[in-house]
Amino acid sequence: MPDYHDDLRLAHVLADAADAATMDRFRALDLKVETKPDMTPVTEADKAAEELIRTSLSRARPRDAVLGEEYGSEGRGSRRWIIDPIDGTKNYVRGVPVWATLIALMERGPGGDRPVVGVVSAPALGRRWWAAEGRGAYSGRSLSSAARLRVSGVSRLADASFAYSSLAGWEERGRLPDFLRLSREVWRTRAYGDFWPYMMVAEGSVDICAEPRLSLWDMAANAVIVQEAGGRFTGLDGRDGVHGGNAAASNGLLHSELLHHLGG
Repeated sequence: MPDYHDDLRLAHVLADAADAATMDRFRALDLKVETKPDMTPVTEADKAAEELIRTSLSRARPRDAVLGEEYGSEGRGSRRWIIDPIDGTKNYVRGVPVWATLIALMERGPGGDRPVVGVVSAPALGRRWWAAEGRGAYSGRSLSSAARLRVSGVSRLADASFAYSSLAGWEERGRLPDFLRLSREVWRTRAYGDFWPYMMVAEGSVDICAEPRLSLWDMAANAVIVQEAGGRFTGLDGRDGVHGGNAAASNGLLHSELLHHLGG
């Protein structure tokens, strides 16, 4: 099995740089915000963080390809870094501390490209989560000061905590009745949003989560962390991986029931 320790250390260095850039502009009164063609916001901090990461990668991993939310795809090869400089930009703009930089490394294998390293860094929350394939998932302040993550052992839907981002996406796809039916069968629901539900699944404080529309940069880092914590990460169609444009994540024990309600 490949050893991704050096790649994981690099991802932490990249996250440190991004944290400094994003925190420097968080809640700034003169923060510059633009609207992208898809009508979602982008800030100067999004762009600055991605530029920092790309510049560092061009020096440290010049042969690797890069895909980022703000500046697209660059390079070709069997290894590709996936960057979401600020996941939760709407929160960032409004001064809500629930946002994070997502950094993942994907590698080509017999079954296609898969995420093998992931770091999710939420500096305004003072939290960071990470994982590398075959090495487990962790949370803490640094590689040397961390606690291993493990998904929950909840096996009944009636005892499960279900997290999501919003109702709008489900309604737009005509799936809101399915969503509401599931919400009535679980113990509780909470709209934590963005990266956070997946990290909660990984650390066992939430049991299932799902989103109907996502991009690769929204999923890659989250997926490897959930999987290395013992959970499952698939598309709503049940296929493993991060290429379906949507996601279902769970502790594994409840995955079939989650897909039964929201899959297809």
